[in-house]
Amino acid sequence: MRDALRIAHRTTALLLALAAAVGATVTGASAEPGAGKDVPDVAVIGTGGTISGVSTNRVSFQDYRSGQLAISKMVDELRPEVDGLADVTTEQFGNKGSGSYTIADYRRLTASVDAALKKNDAVVVTTGTDTMEEFAYWLDLTVRSAKPVVLTGSMRPWTVIGTDAPANLYNAIKLAASRKTTCYGTVVMLNDQIQAAREVRKTNALRMDTFGSGPTGELGVIDQDNIRLHRAPARVQKCGKSGWDTPFDLDTIADGPLPKVEIAYSYQDAGGEAITAFAGAGADGIVTAGTGAGGISPAMSAARTEAVKKGVLFASTTRTGSGAVYGSSTATGVIGAEDLTPQKARLLLLLSLAATEDEKQIREWVSTLGTAQFVTR
Repeated sequence: MRDALRIAHRTTALLLALAAAVGATVTGASAEPGAGKDVPDVAVIGTGGTISGVSTNRVSFQDYRSGQLAISKMVDELRPEVDGLADVTTEQFGNKGSGSYTIADYRRLTASVDAALKKNDAVVVTTGTDTMEEFAYWLDLTVRSAKPVVLTGSMRPWTVIGTDAPANLYNAIKLAASRKTTCYGTVVMLNDQIQAAREVRKTNALRMDTFGSGPTGELGVIDQDNIRLHRAPARVQKCGKSGWDTPFDLDTIADGPLPKVEIAYSYQDAGGEAITAFAGAGADGIVTAGTGAGGISPAMSAARTEAVKKGVLFASTTRTGSGAVYGSSTATGVIGAEDLTPQKARLLLLLSLAATEDEKQIREWVSTLGTAQFVTR
């Protein structure tokens, strides 16, 4: 057991070193805009949220208007500190709460991030925290460049005492400028903690330490001048190789509405009406947030069987917050979404259905892209 642990730690260390070493030559990162400069180029894209909120007074921690401050103003308030880290430019993508954005907006955001990464060494995106984990996972699945993408926000608006907003934005720029998360995909940085997009979730409605990554734990921390990375996402194994990026190249997916995917929550004696209604309203896919290892009520199960007959594809997840629903234990038309949360399984299923109607292919993507496992040989 000790030998296995030593091997695992050694493997992670080697992969971390690989990600750092190959950062200048990975797919999408071969051109280095910051080469020969004292500081790298970092674009900060603002979408709103609490971080850009304005309070009614200096102690209105929950009573404020989100999406009020321009990202350019927020970055300017951090100068000259950020000028020592990077040559920072800003883009105002939007300015509203994270829950107000649509999938069509997400698609446009990916295009903005991809465009910014062609001209910069890294990108920071500010969002509201309510659906930040979905913003992060969407970008993780769709951004084509291996250059760092860092999401940040805050639990308190910019204008109250004790706000976490300026520190989070500063640390996000610091992390992006370091380029230490090259090949990590999208990461989230709040409360001095660095989290992987796939695992991160909001765990508390009000506390500033709300974001966690469940059993897998954080990727690392920022302690003032020290950026410490303790582990890496599994995708760094493909750093610098074909296949690092996902199959979900939005440039190759037809314009127009993406597939409609909904979530149905199971509970004691839950009815099947939600599944029936979703299927009747034209849902292409439905995620069930089940009890235990994905269990749903008899009524929901009957409704699911009928919906599968009509061509609706299901992803089965657990409502527990941890643990997995494995694909090998699910029937035709129902895919076990491993340990993805329902909201993240929805995004993966949505993008998969946009790329193919082949259930076998989607099962393969869920069992590879949808997991956090390192591949051992």
